[in-house]
Amino acid sequence: MILYPAIDLKDGQAVRLLRGDMDKATVFNKDPLDQARAFQAAGFAWLHLVDLNGAFEGKPVNAEAVERIAGNIDLPIQLGGGIRSLETIERWLTAGVARVILGTVAVKDPDLVIEACHRFPGRIAVGIDARDGRVAVEGWAETSDLLASDLARRFEDAGVSAIIYTDIDRDGALQGVNVTSTAELAQAVNLPIIASGGVAGLEDIAALAEVGQQPAQTAIAGVVCGRALYDGRLDPKEALALLRERTGA
Repeated sequence: MILYPAIDLKDGQAVRLLRGDMDKATVFNKDPLDQARAFQAAGFAWLHLVDLNGAFEGKPVNAEAVERIAGNIDLPIQLGGGIRSLETIERWLTAGVARVILGTVAVKDPDLVIEACHRFPGRIAVGIDARDGRVAVEGWAETSDLLASDLARRFEDAGVSAIIYTDIDRDGALQGVNVTSTAELAQAVNLPIIASGGVAGLEDIAALAEVGQQPAQTAIAGVVCGRALYDGRLDPKEALALLRERTGA
């Protein structure tokens, strides 16, 4: 299981939101590249980036910050937020992003996701952000009637590299990751599932790592963590050591 440190970009700064509310943003680093370098130095294997402004506006907004990070660190990057066309996907992949995350467009234009998977094999992930099990779109400003599991099933045979599943009500709230819902989604579809939202400490990492240890369970492929890393509730060395011990990651 891979631990993905998160950098959420708002107005060119590294922030964390509370339950997806843009008006409840805490700035943790005014220089996102400095934060990315710190995560690289801590020993992480991947970096998770989100263009928050882009998610709301439907187009890249924090491009300068993303490009600076992609051009100056060695970690592979997965990027989401405002990516809603094949041209934008190609732009980011050409700029050095290893994998793009498609969220709103996966609901509104699933054929584009399928086409992107054909054009860029292994480099397309789908972000499923859910509130009470229902998929939210447009930077979480709208909640649809679509179940998260139903959306994931649409892309099982498309070549999607992973599903990033976020429980919006727990995101940034340090209330604990929704292990049960994440495990249920992993069991429901034949795709790697990356958990996101609510990680509060080492116990959450341990609980996610335990999923898949029983024959009837499907392992969770990764977990995205933000606020708990920034405020010191989760120590990178301890978390990475635990994952090496439990999952060999």
